[in-house]
Amino acid sequence: MVNINDIEQKLELEYPCNWCYKVVGEEREKLENAIREVIVEREHKIAHSNTSRTGKYISLNLELLVHNEEDRQFIYDALKAHQHVKMVL
Repeated sequence: MVNINDIEQKLELEYPCNWCYKVVGEEREKLENAIREVIVEREHKIAHSNTSRTGKYISLNLELLVHNEEDRQFIYDALKAHQHVKMVL
């Protein structure tokens, strides 16, 4: 039996491509501002994804065109490092 953790496969993407990040935080307005600070004036779509059962956290889907692996990773890292972002998926 093969353990999924033993398989090292890298996601193969053809760039440029649309990519969706799920961005989690406590306040929608602060999350939207964080996203805009990271992506500046790039064309994007933001849509509500979910609210936690207690209402403390919300998640937004951020969809935009990424140009290459470095671009995709840079956006992920920059969002993750933002003070108003709790998690990025």
